Amino acid sequence: MFTGFSILIPTWNNLPFLKLCVESIRENSSFQHQIIVHINDGSDGTLEWVKEEGLDYTYTPQNVGVSLAMNMMRTKVATDYMYFVNDDMYVLPGWDTALMDEIKSLGHNRFFLSSTMIQPHDKTDVGLCVNYGDTIEGFQKEELLKHYMDIPYPDWQGATRPPNMVHRDIWDMVGGYSIELSPGMYSDPDFTAKLLLIGITHLKGIGKSRVYHFETKTTQRVKKNDGRLQFLLKWGITNSSMRKLITRQGEDWAQKEVPLDLPLLKKKRLLSRFKASFYLLTKGFGIIHTIENQKSWI
Repeated sequence: MFTGFSILIPTWNNLPFLKLCVESIRENSSFQHQIIVHINDGSDGTLEWVKEEGLDYTYTPQNVGVSLAMNMMRTKVATDYMYFVNDDMYVLPGWDTALMDEIKSLGHNRFFLSSTMIQPHDKTDVGLCVNYGDTIEGFQKEELLKHYMDIPYPDWQGATRPPNMVHRDIWDMVGGYSIELSPGMYSDPDFTAKLLLIGITHLKGIGKSRVYHFETKTTQRVKKNDGRLQFLLKWGITNSSMRKLITRQGEDWAQKEVPLDLPLLKKKRLLSRFKASFYLLTKGFGIIHTIENQKSWI
């Protein structure tokens, strides 16, 4: 009987980190969660290990990327809430209680929540940059568990990237992840844009829900889609403009919707149209076949 969330973990021949991720969920959670793994390829023994552990899983003999993997795992979801975590993440004590407290305080399912990442190298506009190791061998687990809450961090605007949570009904309403963006570059902001399209504006990062991210950079091993261009052609705005002008990613949580900077947004959309034309002229029109079934919002 699950009392918590369905945790979706796409993985691609990254078994040592997957084992650590699952270990952290089992050791550092307050609720009983369902763990679902999508195994891409699995030639490193991942498939056998997942079976031995009795985890729910989906499987493809080749790497199909994040978008399709997430949609396949949706078929196994047994709880109301879907939590997407990368296989190179380590959830920290209190991660799930902070999310559950937020859900209970809202009383509805029209939200998109993110945990707050701690990373060893990459200083982003959200999260903390503190180095507790970027390899299994160099992982300073005990130090992390002692000090991960030492630095205060407020709740923040603009939940987009994993680790994140959405109600399964909202996931279904927008059709999950967009497979035209396979293997998955820019699939996270695209999902956020689809949420905005149906009026989901409670996009909140939870400062007390913390996850350590090793930054193993699995994406360096895959042939990437041109997600930047696809996002621009699909939504008529760049991802960076959406973050700055609509979701206000990284700003302290305002407890209310932040008004759009409409004049600047209009200017950015005009610039985006120019960028789209420039990309097509310089890269050629071959990109069109990958998005021929999309609606262009330019």
